[in-house]
Amino acid sequence: MVTSDQRRRQLAREKYARQQQRREESRRKAKRRNTVVAAALAVVLAAGGAVYASVALTGEDSPKDNAAGSDKSASSSPSSPAPSQSESSSAEPKMSVDAKATYAMALKTNEGDITVTMDAAKTPRTVNSFSHLAAKKYFDGTKCHRLTTSGIFVLQCGDPKGDGTGGPGYTIPDENLGALGKAGADGSVTYPAGTVAMANTGQPGSGGSQFFLVYKDTKLPPSYTPFGKIDAAGLEVVKDVAAAGVDGGATDGAPKKAVTIEKATVAKK
Repeated sequence: MVTSDQRRRQLAREKYARQQQRREESRRKAKRRNTVVAAALAVVLAAGGAVYASVALTGEDSPKDNAAGSDKSASSSPSSPAPSQSESSSAEPKMSVDAKATYAMALKTNEGDITVTMDAAKTPRTVNSFSHLAAKKYFDGTKCHRLTTSGIFVLQCGDPKGDGTGGPGYTIPDENLGALGKAGADGSVTYPAGTVAMANTGQPGSGGSQFFLVYKDTKLPPSYTPFGKIDAAGLEVVKDVAAAGVDGGATDGAPKKAVTIEKATVAKK
């Protein structure tokens, strides 16, 4: 007969096993999100420059340390995403935008307003996804968790967890990849300052909700969907955040001047 004390020990062992399993699953998920780092690093090193690990350019993904090299993303993760910020469905949302129209995504942040103009004719499924998520208040209250100030010059946002591992539960295909021209000998193209593009895991069609704002001309492989342009005032907001640097003095990690998207809306222009 099992005594109450034995039963308590058994339950404790089972609880510990479940906790270990969850931790292991979390580690495996983070590892899968790191594939972009190697690809981006190889390109930049080939060009003789510093590189930004590109899951910093990703949705529901993030590099091992969200960094290329030793810098780590220091952005802390909320205890759990709010219900409105996580999608249980693995299906891409049905098309609801006008594929011939231009849309504006207004990001109201604690550091200032940023407006992104999006052309649905060039990136219909990307624009549709942002419209869908914004309508669900998915981005409201989320942090821009990663800033890179060397090699590449981007601020990454769109992760409800705030640590580079969050996403909507579905992926969208790459679009408009030829918009920035043909890759040079180093395998990269220039993403001009003001460009907004999708982050991904390094695999085709792996974009989710994370995106990056380019505040200074940046060379990267032409594998990140460029889907929008920042308005002049918004670009100054991002530059101001970049000028303050990365928390802890690194060149890749959480921005020292913390940025929170207080509200995101998408409307037809």
